[in-house]
Amino acid sequence: MKKNMGLPAFGLMLLAGCAGTATRYYTLAEAAPAASVLRAPDQPPLAIEMAPVAMPERLARPQLVVRQSNSPVAEVEVLEQSRWSSSFEYELRDALGAAIAGRLSAFDATKAARPRGVPLYRIAVQLRQFDALPGSKVDGAFGWSVRRGDEDSVLACQLQLSEPAAGGTDGVAQSAQRITARVADEIARNVAALAANQPARCPA
Repeated sequence: MKKNMGLPAFGLMLLAGCAGTATRYYTLAEAAPAASVLRAPDQPPLAIEMAPVAMPERLARPQLVVRQSNSPVAEVEVLEQSRWSSSFEYELRDALGAAIAGRLSAFDATKAARPRGVPLYRIAVQLRQFDALPGSKVDGAFGWSVRRGDEDSVLACQLQLSEPAAGGTDGVAQSAQRITARVADEIARNVAALAANQPARCPA
């Protein structure tokens, strides 16, 4: 009698353990389109093309990588049960491309050919630093370049950002999403200025 009761109880323990390790997936994409559109509807159409995002090899993975706050050394942890919806370099490229195109009312030619005759702006982004400290903040350092078509002249900028990250991995993902939106804002401003033949300035 006791043996028969023990087996179902053990099975419930296994199910509880499996449920406790369920993988959670996060995205950098904006939940809603940006309210600020940088180009008027009557302006000529344009297209953007995002190059693959360059980043440190330790970050180029689907798992979130965070820093340990209570570690006496510079220790990081790869969170197997907390992941981006794709590998981080692709997640960041896709989120930036969609956000920049939305702010410019532009065609995103990253994965599809642009319409004939539409000017193309090539964007390359480098993630130089990304430090996530759960319950504290996320710091990011970015560099990017914008080239109009096949012209030789290139606008190159860089920017360091920090966002508070309250809570655990949810806070880290939300902070990273806000940082991505802020970078998209700056790059979109650069492209809008170049498209209007105005001076394009890097963020201070």
